[in-house]
Amino acid sequence: MSRKKIRVLVAKPGLDGHDRGAKVVARALRDAGMEVIYTGIRQTPEMIVEVALQEDVDVIGLSCLSGAHLELFAEVMDRLRQKGMDSVKVVAGGIIPGEDVPALEKIGIRAVFGPGARTPDIVAAVRRLVTGE
Repeated sequence: MSRKKIRVLVAKPGLDGHDRGAKVVARALRDAGMEVIYTGIRQTPEMIVEVALQEDVDVIGLSCLSGAHLELFAEVMDRLRQKGMDSVKVVAGGIIPGEDVPALEKIGIRAVFGPGARTPDIVAAVRRLVTGE
């Protein structure tokens, strides 16, 4: 019996206009056999959660380079809870200072990847979150 493919939404909340890293990660996840939906830049938390609901994703990968990650990611997490989507795992990447990681983990972000994170490590972390392997 074959397993269902892991479905990942890669999203860029806020006004950040740079998406090269998000596209690299999306490609790595796709190359690893996952189904990837990329929302593009300048998405609102509401739009991200709505796409996640419609696409029935297992994981949301949020990318932020603008410095607004604490507010934007918290709003995404709040909206996921409001929609009863607590089973969706959320990971984050971008320019995120180390001192912000505990606050992100406290709101439910399961992993944070900063500059220089290796794509094989990101792929493995996403797979582990979903399958436990």
